[in-house]
Amino acid sequence: MSQTVQLTVPMPARLAKLRFPKALDDRLHHLLYEQGRKGRLTAAERKEAEGLAQMASMLSILKLGAQVKAGKV
Repeated sequence: MSQTVQLTVPMPARLAKLRFPKALDDRLHHLLYEQGRKGRLTAAERKEAEGLAQMASMLSILKLGAQVKAGKV
């Protein structure tokens, strides 16, 4: 049996200003470049890239929520 759960999470407006740290962004871009260049990543690199991509996605969702709350979207 599947259920849907809806959560309401307060979104501080300052979240709209968060940025993915440059060093992590650079690392993710490097891993994606290497994947394109070599056609694959090592298991460790793939795990790292997936984790960084998940972090970037979560940050985007948080930022969007804060922007919606602030009436900017």
